[in-house]
Amino acid sequence: MTEKEQPTCSARGCATPAVWALRWNNPRLHTPERRKTWLACDEHRGSLSDFLGARNFLRDVVPVTDVTAGDDGSG
Repeated sequence: MTEKEQPTCSARGCATPAVWALRWNNPRLHTPERRKTWLACDEHRGSLSDFLGARNFLRDVVPVTDVTAGDDGSG
């Protein structure tokens, strides 16, 4: 993967390469099997996880390299 293709952190204003994929869904809007994805650098993994976790949206956190092209990353 080239630097241009490297995904970046989803935190507002952050341009750091992402190393984590936070997989979540909103049960009021999404079917149970659907997963949305936010990407996080090491610095923002905790704050983004806390935000999703407080709403009971966070389902799992995996290395960004484990995210497949078919994952919904539109956040």
